[in-house]
Amino acid sequence: MRTEHFIALDTHCTTTDMAVVTGRGRLTKRLQCTTAIPPLVEAVTGIRRPRYVTFEEGPLADWLFRHLAPHAEEVFVCEPRRNHLIAKDSDKDDPIDAEKLAQLYRGGYLKRVHHPESLRRAVFKQHVATYHDVVRQRVGAANRVMARLRRHGLFVQEDSFAHDVEGREKLLRRLPASRMLRDDVQCLWAIYDSFIYQEEVLRERLTRHATRVEPIRRFVRLPGVSWIRGATFYVFVDTPWRFPGKSALWNYLGIGLERKHSGQGPARLRVAPQCNRPLKGMILGAAMTAIRIGDNPFADQYDHWMKGGLTARNARRNVARSLAATLWGMWKNQTEYRPEWVGQGGRSHS
Repeated sequence: MRTEHFIALDTHCTTTDMAVVTGRGRLTKRLQCTTAIPPLVEAVTGIRRPRYVTFEEGPLADWLFRHLAPHAEEVFVCEPRRNHLIAKDSDKDDPIDAEKLAQLYRGGYLKRVHHPESLRRAVFKQHVATYHDVVRQRVGAANRVMARLRRHGLFVQEDSFAHDVEGREKLLRRLPASRMLRDDVQCLWAIYDSFIYQEEVLRERLTRHATRVEPIRRFVRLPGVSWIRGATFYVFVDTPWRFPGKSALWNYLGIGLERKHSGQGPARLRVAPQCNRPLKGMILGAAMTAIRIGDNPFADQYDHWMKGGLTARNARRNVARSLAATLWGMWKNQTEYRPEWVGQGGRSHS
């Protein structure tokens, strides 16, 4: 039987440290090379097959994954937060990190971070992520405006100045007669307006691309699922075959439940704290919209759970699970949205 080789890369902007261990845990090679594709490919292909490559998730991970995948039996991008052996060791430097990462990989202790295989899908995912980043920045800019006005006794919401020139003039007149203060508020509004403009440009571009993607065209037929939400689900899930079942999907979306138990103490059931944040916001937002517009199976489910004694929060989370399961099933089975099929796989429970 051929010896398996587990290769770990500790990658930085200029250099990458590489360590190779065998299936039995013996360190066979350690080297440092430039962080560029040709020298990295040369270093990896210099190790006999079968070879398995791992490195931690980070800004370079997607680029490395696509270029190194053809040269190894597996390229495994791992979650850094799970690598406690590296993070807590007192004797820490990059070559030692690479060796320990290889040992963790060999032992099966790493948690995979999924990456799309095609450049086109990766770029679309980055575009959707950019849109969500700009939305967060726009919300932050609005909060800074409201906080500044609140310091002078003006309690307003974003709608009062978002697209209202006359409303802004009224707010300025209500401020103390300070030129510096008014200039500062107008500066904050200018920053806010720039994010509004970029958000609108990105939304139009994202929607235009989403209309060309067949699964997203089916997703938007569900109540509460817009082009933005459908595209968010599509790019961050990437493939429905990643998950063995609905529970794994729900945990990734941040709407699943995990059980914690220690010794003889009572078991605690809680929502999984680690999740994909854009996906969690997307699925909970879709659930709230579906409930609000009514006259659909998801709103009916919400009413059913509320009458059954659940809190509004738990009922809304159950609707989100039902929506996620429906999207996942449609994608996996390549079917259209059928309202009569919603909830047929069994009801969710808080």
